[in-house]
Amino acid sequence: MTYSRTIKITTKGFSDIIDLTHLVDDIISQSGVNEGIVNISAIGSTASITTMEFEPALVEDFREKLEQLISSREHSRHSETWGDDNGFSHMRASLLGPGVTMPVSSGRLVRGTWQQVVYIDHDNRSRDREIFVQLIGEQ
Repeated sequence: MTYSRTIKITTKGFSDIIDLTHLVDDIISQSGVNEGIVNISAIGSTASITTMEFEPALVEDFREKLEQLISSREHSRHSETWGDDNGFSHMRASLLGPGVTMPVSSGRLVRGTWQQVVYIDHDNRSRDREIFVQLIGEQ
């Protein structure tokens, strides 16, 4: 069986990191899937889904490292072409990827104790965003 839902969130941009774990857990519970996989995917080209320990100091460390790797102040041809000054956000999103696929067992997301599913909005402004969650498995 497959089961799909869309999560809607509002973000602040500039690599705003939002914990989605409880929302994914709720969707898994609603789905009735007992054994299978779940794919969590950011809709759009300036956002990412990954896993990390969602802890305030680590969140800030991660955002700082993203700024060091691909600075929001660095010139980009994309920003020059389109005038939207968000070339960095496309590069960050491409580097991290749009989604993750994780196992579901006994009706629960299989993850480590300190492993949360997070959404990262790399764009240069606040946005209303969508995340597509799809489960494939057995009841």
